[in-house]
Amino acid sequence: MTTPPLLDVEGLHVRYPVSRDVFGRPTGHVSAVDGVDFTLENGETLGLVGESGCGKSTLGRAVVALEPAAEGTVRFRGYDFARLSDDELKQQRRFGQFIFQNPRTSFDPRRSVGASVRMALDIQRLFRPRERDEAVAEIFRKVGLGPEHRARYPHELSGGQLQRIGIARALVLQPQLIVCDEPVSALDVSVQAQILNLLKDLRGEFDLALLFVSHNLAVVEYIADRVAVMYYGRIVEITSRRRLFDNPLHPYTHALLESVPSMDLAHRDDPAPKLGDPPDPTHLPSGCRFRNRCPRAFDLCREADPETVEVEPGHAVACWAVRGVDRARARETSATITKTEETT
Repeated sequence: MTTPPLLDVEGLHVRYPVSRDVFGRPTGHVSAVDGVDFTLENGETLGLVGESGCGKSTLGRAVVALEPAAEGTVRFRGYDFARLSDDELKQQRRFGQFIFQNPRTSFDPRRSVGASVRMALDIQRLFRPRERDEAVAEIFRKVGLGPEHRARYPHELSGGQLQRIGIARALVLQPQLIVCDEPVSALDVSVQAQILNLLKDLRGEFDLALLFVSHNLAVVEYIADRVAVMYYGRIVEITSRRRLFDNPLHPYTHALLESVPSMDLAHRDDPAPKLGDPPDPTHLPSGCRFRNRCPRAFDLCREADPETVEVEPGHAVACWAVRGVDRARARETSATITKTEETT
């Protein structure tokens, strides 16, 4: 009997209204997450990468029910979030926590940071009341902070210290999954390394699964087991970290990797690939949404959006060209799609 994954996301859609009628009812929307499927196992780290505005953070928020899903299913620990009552959802949220990008805006400035971490225990009614302060002291020690830090207020701490407390607030509830939303992007480079090493150590100690959202490919390469590449609401490539960095298949993944600055003198004069301007998310191209920026696009790319399918074991890609659909087969596939649409 196979053990189900810790997190199983199927056909997830998250939409935001972009226009309303005179009565305030939505008349248009943008799909920040547009039919996403993936799984996450216990103790695994999945890196989620892509350009700004591609839907990474929205997806991270949706999997822990901080954003409502318009369609699709999020199953966490076997529970379908859409079918849970408010009380049941509150109980399950303890096991799926979130670390925010900017630690300075994620804490109440009127509370000491120790009180903010303890509040999570009070809300979930975890431990006996007299044991909660002990739990807070222990988790501060785990993230490398002393008892003197608990009485301080957010403005009295550095960004790195505040992010450690953000990790403590997530960890104090003994979760199984933590969504890390660009947790080091607001920090100095030296502090970034400390926080990444801390997350790796805590992941091993507490057997945590991480969904690590980042636009920094070097960070993702360091911490992730698998990597999912996201482009305007869709996952266009997902595979192991090593395979993605050694053998990227999707043209967008190629472009992301090639755009990373290199100190290699042999490639010093090679220009980075030109992706061109990103599309307007309210008016995405027909067919494949990457086709206007893709050097490999052909007729079928304009007519049909490719599904993300496994092209080799453990490596799934959404690209007609990568799937080996040549131009002759493309015309046949396009004709079939047109005929199906006419009959339906």
